[in-house]
Amino acid sequence: MSNRGQILVYGADWCGDCLRTKTQLTSLGIDFDYLDTSADNSERENAIEISGVPSIPVVVFPDGTHFVEPSNAEVETKLRSLQLIN
Repeated sequence: MSNRGQILVYGADWCGDCLRTKTQLTSLGIDFDYLDTSADNSERENAIEISGVPSIPVVVFPDGTHFVEPSNAEVETKLRSLQLIN
């Protein structure tokens, strides 16, 4: 699966891990689309379809890979491997 070079973050505003991931990406200057799973049930279903589990955040990277509930270190390592940060 490819998302045309954009990072997608499926999450909800009540989710601490979602807020942490959004804050990290923003602080690193990474553009991403935030898809609110609590405001739009179809986004919730999309996140489950991608990850296979009803957990958030689901972060989808431009290469089509995804993480579920990633740590900051996992996100940073992935961004470096994609050469999105130095």
